[in-house]
Amino acid sequence: MNVDWDRFKNFKFPAWRIVLLIALVLWLASGIYIVGPDEVGVVQRFGAFERQSEPGPHYRWPFPIESVQTPKVTQIRRVEVGLRTVGRRTQISSGQFQDVPQESLMLTGDENIVDVQFIVQYLIRDAKNYLFNVQNQHETVKSVAEAGMREVIGRNKIDTVLTTDKLAIQNETRELMQEMLDRYEAGIRVVAVQLQNVHPPKEVIDAFKDVASAREDKSRFINEADAYRNDLIPKARGQAAVLLNKAEAFKETQVRKAKGDAARFLAVLEEYNKAKDVTRKRLYLETMEHILSNPNTEKIIMSDEALRGAVPYLPLSPSGSSARPSGKGGSN
Repeated sequence: MNVDWDRFKNFKFPAWRIVLLIALVLWLASGIYIVGPDEVGVVQRFGAFERQSEPGPHYRWPFPIESVQTPKVTQIRRVEVGLRTVGRRTQISSGQFQDVPQESLMLTGDENIVDVQFIVQYLIRDAKNYLFNVQNQHETVKSVAEAGMREVIGRNKIDTVLTTDKLAIQNETRELMQEMLDRYEAGIRVVAVQLQNVHPPKEVIDAFKDVASAREDKSRFINEADAYRNDLIPKARGQAAVLLNKAEAFKETQVRKAKGDAARFLAVLEEYNKAKDVTRKRLYLETMEHILSNPNTEKIIMSDEALRGAVPYLPLSPSGSSARPSGKGGSN
């Protein structure tokens, strides 16, 4: 484009000054900037930090005097360790990711190797520190996350890492990461550490499955043994209690009976000492009454004449009953 400067020679105000004025106005107008509601404005003067500005319209000296950066301080960023998402991040749950074993293989406290894949979520807490104190913030967070997870995994045994302590490992790693980032003054707040997949290396996963199966069998056998013990011991204790109660009852019965017999004997002895003939006859009659009233006692009734002619005999049968004589003349 050719400009005919001859036409501007008649103007009292030189044309180059008008152009210079327009350029100056445009340059000054370029200093207007707007900070979004989720952003913080960080103004630099000749490359050095000058000030921060809140959301809304602001003005700065135009380039190259001042420049501005507007990082999103409410946006949650994330770092993947041991895996990389392929395609949309929402598809990670369906397996759309690839493994990065050089990051995920870690050594446990009992010297076993475990494959740990996890994601770290963080946001900007201090925009000034985030922009000026750390170079390549994403890689820094990734390195801190990997170092923190390796330290926490190194404190635990492989059994707890694979089973019960996953939540504790996440919390410990998050706290350790936050401590390291605060030491670096990185201006970053760690929101969460999420374990995605924790398993033994592929080369030994079958052996770990066998070990897990053996542990399950062990637990099952222990539970069965405990159930048998819990069933048997109360029964044995109940039987023992029954036997003890029976023994105590028998003991009490015998003691009371002995005391009663002793008291009765002493009472009879006292009466015997008072009237020996009467007491002796009464004891004889009571004894005979007891013997003759017993239905199991075999009785032979003989007259005095038959008794004088009878031959005395001693019953020798095991049951205590007397054997009858072969003759019939002795019984009436």
